[in-house]
Amino acid sequence: MGSVEKSKENLSKCICMKCPSYSFACKMKAMPKNVMSMMKGDISKVEHMEGLFCSFGISKCITEEKGCICGDCKVYKENNLTNSYYCLVENGK
Repeated sequence: MGSVEKSKENLSKCICMKCPSYSFACKMKAMPKNVMSMMKGDISKVEHMEGLFCSFGISKCITEEKGCICGDCKVYKENNLTNSYYCLVENGK
């Protein structure tokens, strides 16, 4: 995956959960696994999480473009990212 660090700090800045492409059904489906991953002290070794897609890779639930807010995210800006839809396309498009 890209160079965005898998960290609780980046996760706390992440706005993926507010994205219009991230449906309510996807959020509910991902919640138990995401909560378990977030409880770990170090998430750098977590293979996949439904969020922080610029770091963890594409969603296993999101299937269509309904709008992208990546450009509004602090993680996006701090890491000089230039693409969008990291949830649908590896390394964005």
